[in-house]
Amino acid sequence: MARTSAMATVQLCVVWTRGVLSRWPRRHVVVGFASLGCVIAYTDRVNISVAALAMKEHFGWSQTEKGFVLSAFFIGYFLFMFVAGLLATRFGGKRLLGYSVAAWSIFTLLTPVAAALSLTTLLFVRVGMGIGEAAMFPAALELFGRWVPPTERARAVARLYSGIPIGTLIGLMGTGWIVGRYGWPAAFYSFGVAGLVWVIFWFLEVHNDPAADPRVSPQEHALLLKAGCAAAVDRMSLRQLLLHKSVLALVAAHIATAWSLYVLLSWLPSYFRDVQGVSIASAGLFAAAPWLVMFAVTNLAAVVADRMIVRGIPLTTTRKLMQCTGLVLSAAFLLVIREAHSPASALVLLCAATGALGCTWSGFSPGFLDVAPRHAAVLFGFSNTFATIPGIVGVAATGWLVDVTGTYSAAFVLTAMVSAAGALIFGLLFDTHPIAD
Repeated sequence: MARTSAMATVQLCVVWTRGVLSRWPRRHVVVGFASLGCVIAYTDRVNISVAALAMKEHFGWSQTEKGFVLSAFFIGYFLFMFVAGLLATRFGGKRLLGYSVAAWSIFTLLTPVAAALSLTTLLFVRVGMGIGEAAMFPAALELFGRWVPPTERARAVARLYSGIPIGTLIGLMGTGWIVGRYGWPAAFYSFGVAGLVWVIFWFLEVHNDPAADPRVSPQEHALLLKAGCAAAVDRMSLRQLLLHKSVLALVAAHIATAWSLYVLLSWLPSYFRDVQGVSIASAGLFAAAPWLVMFAVTNLAAVVADRMIVRGIPLTTTRKLMQCTGLVLSAAFLLVIREAHSPASALVLLCAATGALGCTWSGFSPGFLDVAPRHAAVLFGFSNTFATIPGIVGVAATGWLVDVTGTYSAAFVLTAMVSAAGALIFGLLFDTHPIAD
């Protein structure tokens, strides 16, 4: 009886969801589901940064061991990223993203069991989870190249990357609440199940190409054909593509942005707990606020960037202003954080530093579609392979610096220096002129 009732509830949810989605253009459905996938990815990625506070006490980890746990994810992420870009281009973004979300959700569910077995087992599970999440952005960008016309790309990318702060916000706040009431294992079980539910709707609702979707209206199909979204992938030498100066600029900006992002994602709860003396539950809440600011700035910056372009400001200039401003401001606020002597002042500065990074999603992020729209998945996979190194080196180095110096100041100074270098290289080298031309 209970099973019958559960099945009826699921069927009702599917019918209701399809009824709501039928009112949207199909390209918006694709962008919406991809953005929700990004939310789930970051929810699953950051929940361990809060849960690790309780896990460290439970298992007796040192700060260095905790740093290894937090950074292990990025090893798998690093190893599979470029492969994910190639697979997305070869097989399409729909299947790759769907299978990837299923894989990382299963690894999320396995995390408590792995932690109970041994630290080594937990590290392997986190590596596996990183492999699963590696396909998130290459697969999404591959789909955007098919589904999103050029006039809507900035907004589509902004919505996709909005999943980073929203997922982080849900992960940090939700994990703090769950850990405080039900224990740290429950956080992994609940978020893992949420990912598997998304997979069901993804395969039911999303098609890889507009021509394969029976619910695309003739008007929308004509719009996408006119915009060239169905154009075939042109053959281009990987050497020509990957060694172009604009791609090198994208890689440098990506590395700098990722260094700040990953250090803040992984260590903000620990910073508020260790330096500002807040409780585990409060550490999650304090660490969540900067990501809400980032969400607001990300979408505001996208609107500003689009208006700049409409008003005649060159595309290259717009991308450079957004990227360099975001990195330089974030670096400045991280340097000032050393003078924060209360949770409130630290929160304001970290909100400003994290919010500034929201500008960069209108800088380097649309750049992959600007310079090579049909190769965006490969370009992103290549770039993010290098941009994952900060997740391994930066996150682990932060734990080591905290152990050695007893403060977070050195880690924040190093992060600011990387941001300044990335802004300089991007400002000097980047150009939105299409590579194939």
